[in-house]
Amino acid sequence: MKDLTGLFNPKSVAVVGASSQEEKVGYIITDNLKKCGFKGDIYPINTKADGELLGLPAYKSVLDIPGDVDLAVMSIPAKFMNSALEECGQKGIKNVIVITAGFKEVGGEGVKLEQEMAEIANKYDMNVQGPNCLGSIDTHTPMNASFAQMMPKPGNIAFVSQSGAMTVAILDWSISEGIGFSKVVSLGNKVDISEIDVIEQLADDENTDVILCYLEGISDGERFLEVMKRVTKIKPVVILKSGSSSAGARAVSSHTGALAGNDSTFDAAFENCGVMRARSMQDLFDYGSAFSNSDLPKGKRIAVITNAGGGGVLTADKIEDIGLELADLSDETIEKLQEVIPSEGSVQNPIDVLGDAAPQRYEDTLDIVLAEDDIDSVIIMACPTASYKPHEVGEAIVQAKKKSDKPIMVVNMGGPSFVEENKVLRDNHISTFVFPETAVKALGALERYETIRSEDQESCIDKITDVDKDKAARIIADAKAKGRDALLGSEAYQVADAYGISAAPIVLATTKEEAGEAAEQMGFPVVLKIASDKILHKTDIGGVVVNVTTKEEAEQTFEKIMANAKKAHPDVVPDGVEVQKMMPNGHEVLIGMLRDDQFGPIIGFGMGGVYVNLINDVCFKLGSGISDEVIDDQINSTKISKLLKGYRGEKPSDIDSVKDTLKRVTKLTLDFPEIKELDINPVFVYEEGSSALDIKIKL
Repeated sequence: MKDLTGLFNPKSVAVVGASSQEEKVGYIITDNLKKCGFKGDIYPINTKADGELLGLPAYKSVLDIPGDVDLAVMSIPAKFMNSALEECGQKGIKNVIVITAGFKEVGGEGVKLEQEMAEIANKYDMNVQGPNCLGSIDTHTPMNASFAQMMPKPGNIAFVSQSGAMTVAILDWSISEGIGFSKVVSLGNKVDISEIDVIEQLADDENTDVILCYLEGISDGERFLEVMKRVTKIKPVVILKSGSSSAGARAVSSHTGALAGNDSTFDAAFENCGVMRARSMQDLFDYGSAFSNSDLPKGKRIAVITNAGGGGVLTADKIEDIGLELADLSDETIEKLQEVIPSEGSVQNPIDVLGDAAPQRYEDTLDIVLAEDDIDSVIIMACPTASYKPHEVGEAIVQAKKKSDKPIMVVNMGGPSFVEENKVLRDNHISTFVFPETAVKALGALERYETIRSEDQESCIDKITDVDKDKAARIIADAKAKGRDALLGSEAYQVADAYGISAAPIVLATTKEEAGEAAEQMGFPVVLKIASDKILHKTDIGGVVVNVTTKEEAEQTFEKIMANAKKAHPDVVPDGVEVQKMMPNGHEVLIGMLRDDQFGPIIGFGMGGVYVNLINDVCFKLGSGISDEVIDDQINSTKISKLLKGYRGEKPSDIDSVKDTLKRVTKLTLDFPEIKELDINPVFVYEEGSSALDIKIKL
């Protein structure tokens, strides 16, 4: 673990590239350090320095500074950067922020310069942030080692961003919203310090309660998972990952040189390690606000208090939509509400206090609701009626909140009418929203994190021991020795059999006689298909024949398939023809694996068959550390699961056999990193048991 204390809480800072010209970045950084209240020494560095800069003694080089330096902030042209960084190393400066752009994000010479920078950082054991970044801010030190226009107010939210432009936009927005930050860190190109290093440091930061990140790529998948699993048990980590579309992925590559991963992969990885994923900037900071202001709910049950019936209905719809619950009120609570709410209102949940509700009615209603044991959190929603008193209602909510630790979200559906009330609420650490949907989503994030924090799932893969790893290894090694990057169907069947995966028997025949004998031995009917890793679309060339019912037909079909293959691909010598037992129809599911370079096997499950791409009913989970609970969730999140459980009078299928196959596929792909892709489509699922039909394994 890197020690980044000197990056956020230095006793002295050197600004390399400090300037007396106000439009220069070096001037802004030095001025920001002076104005923010930084209590340590500030050393402006400029090769043309003569006396002072911005009222501070200036030096031509960091080597000329008489004392020790904890942090250097560097803003000089890229071509001079590495020689200046070398001087920092010689000076013994352990923490460096490189503001300057012009490195790997521009390609060419920039890539080489950044590689040299990494070598210098490693040589002197320096922590280097950037290049191509905005800098860092710590509001509690205080220190503003950035070229942002303003210093945010102190708070308990840490914001880590790979985009400097995104950071300055958020800082500007936070001022108007009254949001405070503990630390703001712009990562840039991540030549040395990564998001993982910063988050690991923030886990132990007493001033940070929630960590928000905007990221365009992950530096080290394996370490990311390891660190996040530990950090998310301590405090919530919410990440907005860009590059989810193909257009977005291209934009990421040209922006910082980061490579955007497959979006489903990131979903699976984040879920695996407890990271909460935001889908928009709005989500990111709504969640951050909720986590910074609220205790965690003890359950899913929500009470809604509103002065407008329509808003209450919208809120109830969203609560159900995201898997929360509209709380049932006890008879005792309803009786108490009837004493404070006129008969024209509603004492059922959503609770309608009416448009003319005085502040005292809000406070009384909230007191009653918060005292109900079967309510875990509350959403208060208001429209600006003529009789509504925003400031007084805000004070009433604050008074009620002091008596309870249950989360309260306030939705003030309007603009200028609620400015004063929103300030009262935010000053007292109560989150406010403009629309009910965003408040419900924020509450959903709190509830999910409470589940994440309390989960202690045990991997179910280690329990599978009845496998023949050596047999599978021999088959894979043999295929690689023959120069093939894919297993034949018969080889894939043998690997599956070695790992206890139930599959339809398949045998490779190299002569028509072998085909006939194999078909007769396994029992009719059978399927015959051409065996070649170089012929991809076998059906299109007449390379697959189903429902072969006699030995003689099998021999004739062998010759026919070989002839079709030679005609379509005269340059290809097939390995033979595969004979496979035809299985009775069952519910068709897909089980597959794609290996991600960062996170390892990503296991897919969903509806199989010929329409798999059209219907796209597939859920992905990370293979590493997969548990029984995760597999249950994976299956239940698909539409095909409803058919497997028995639909409209059908008998349920053997879901346990599907779970067993998922576990065995996961173990196989964890045991053999050389397996790049595995696809079983379909797997027929029966009332008892299941059988894999078409197994593809790519190396």
